Amino acid sequence: MPKSDWQITATTIKCNAVSDEITILVYPDGTAKCATYSKYGATDKKTLAQIEKRAKKLGITCKCEGPQCHRVTGYRDKIMAEEVVS
Repeated sequence: MPKSDWQITATTIKCNAVSDEITILVYPDGTAKCATYSKYGATDKKTLAQIEKRAKKLGITCKCEGPQCHRVTGYRDKIMAEEVVS
């Protein structure tokens, strides 16, 4: 695969799992991450409990699917497929 002429690409989408906007980052080496994972998935139990309590009160969901959820992998796959075509 030829060297990419970009450093990073990102998109912001509405994530139904956490009822909030998230930013997905994709790097030329094919790695991807959700920039919002640290807020909804990788927090300590106390903070997570507070988020879930607030979400329940508002009647929304807050179940982060982790750093490799289908939204992250789907966007990464789309970008990498476009890179192969170009």
